[in-house]
Amino acid sequence: MRAATTMSLRSASGFIVFILSVTVVQGQNGWRVTYTSTQICALKGSTVDMSCTYTYPYWINKQKTTVEKTFWFSNGDINPVDLKTESEYKDRVLLYDYGGYYSSVRISDLRQSDSAQYQFRFITNQPGGRYTGSPGVTLTVTAHPDLQVHVTRSSSCRNSNCVQVELRCHSSCRLPDNYKYTWFKNRKKIQSQTSSSYSTSFSSEDTVSCAVKGYEMFSSPPVFAPTVPSVSFSPSGEIIEGSSVTLTCTSDANPPVTKYTWYKRGKNQLQSRGEGQQFVLSFINSSDSGSYSCLARNSLGLKMSEYVYIDVKYPPRLPSVSVSPSGQIVQGSSVTLTCTSDANPPVTKYTWYKEDEDSPKVSGQNFTITDVRSEHSGNYYCEAQNSRGRQNSTSHLIVVSYKWKSVAAGVTVAILLPIILISVFILVRRRRALKTSSEPEDRADNSQQCPPNHRHPEEQDNLHYATVNFSQNKEDSVYSNTGPARCPRHKKEPTFTEYSALPFHNNSKKQRDRVKETAEDSAVLYSTVKKPKGPRTSAPK
Repeated sequence: MRAATTMSLRSASGFIVFILSVTVVQGQNGWRVTYTSTQICALKGSTVDMSCTYTYPYWINKQKTTVEKTFWFSNGDINPVDLKTESEYKDRVLLYDYGGYYSSVRISDLRQSDSAQYQFRFITNQPGGRYTGSPGVTLTVTAHPDLQVHVTRSSSCRNSNCVQVELRCHSSCRLPDNYKYTWFKNRKKIQSQTSSSYSTSFSSEDTVSCAVKGYEMFSSPPVFAPTVPSVSFSPSGEIIEGSSVTLTCTSDANPPVTKYTWYKRGKNQLQSRGEGQQFVLSFINSSDSGSYSCLARNSLGLKMSEYVYIDVKYPPRLPSVSVSPSGQIVQGSSVTLTCTSDANPPVTKYTWYKEDEDSPKVSGQNFTITDVRSEHSGNYYCEAQNSRGRQNSTSHLIVVSYKWKSVAAGVTVAILLPIILISVFILVRRRRALKTSSEPEDRADNSQQCPPNHRHPEEQDNLHYATVNFSQNKEDSVYSNTGPARCPRHKKEPTFTEYSALPFHNNSKKQRDRVKETAEDSAVLYSTVKKPKGPRTSAPK
């Protein structure tokens, strides 16, 4: 068996398809046909070459074998017809044969109708010495190459916003390796690149495409990093606590997105919640409310979606009741009860009830009793309601202290009575002090004029000398004078004399009685009464 060879031909009319393939050998007993390639893909309007090698016995029955005719035909005809004679191939087919062991056929200006299976046949001088290579070469003619850019390798750049990638222009049907290519980056032709592979740095905003040279109108779809993903959730509409919600992330990318990651926005950082294009909250609750986003990634980059807010609706939680002012509630005061409950949507109605009473007391978040009485004592509770449901609070007990006045009065008397007594005592003492404060001054003056008195101190304190003058002409006016005290005539015991002026109304019996009472209060009172000169006036009876 001969080794397969590779051959390329080019005509002025267009492209020549280079046949590179694994060697295929057909035949037996020395009769063989080996096709260079059994599958060829070519572009419409281009030129293709199909080739093979063939062998045969050189001597049969001592007769040398010679090749008399070779040709190519299509579609496995029972009676094969040379392509050169077919009308649809007229002027488009050229046959090449080299030394009785290699043959090639060239078809130019390919049409899509040229897609077929082609075989080689040779005829020798030996009886029955003809042979056809089977199954032959399958030719596929396409209007465009159906190119795709494949990312064969990627790595991070020094700049965190890009990746270093190795790209390859690939066709669904294999084109010959020596085809020339054109590369486009962000729709601009890269002049220096003509091979099927291309290495470049790639940012998240870049696009790259390729085309066969001369067929730029049939360029590949561009490759690019994911676009900004969009997030949707189902079922749409209001999300109720306890239901199931599915979030779906969608992003356009080429190559397609390889990984989706879900995040929930926290207070200071993103919280990873899962992976996959869909994220399911099978039994959603109020804590699942929040802003969600997804991250789409492929080999060329990544993009994050905008946030989507999930608002979980739920009925009111167990309400709580607070009382103001706190502490003991007394009769006649004012008290306010406040009801609070967490709900989404917020509570739209609060209603207050008293235990064992059917009708509500009042509506509103606050319930105020302005004049508390004993009959207001009891258990109260509130009901919170929104569009998702309602919930009652636990009862709150109010106890009214209605004896507080008598108790307070008793406490007040107990406190004020000692204060009053002490005040009276202080007042009396103060008056006495004021009264006695004038007596030492008189005594001091007397002590300067009179010699010491050797009487008993108690007797000295009880001696008072007074001069009382009665008015002569005016009935109600009293004129009194206090003169220097005269020392009593006692040789051994000097006495202290006090002169006091006591006003009396001339005709007032009450005043005389008052003087008499004053004299009785004092232990000893010595008085010298000076009667006015002139007509004598009788004292009133």
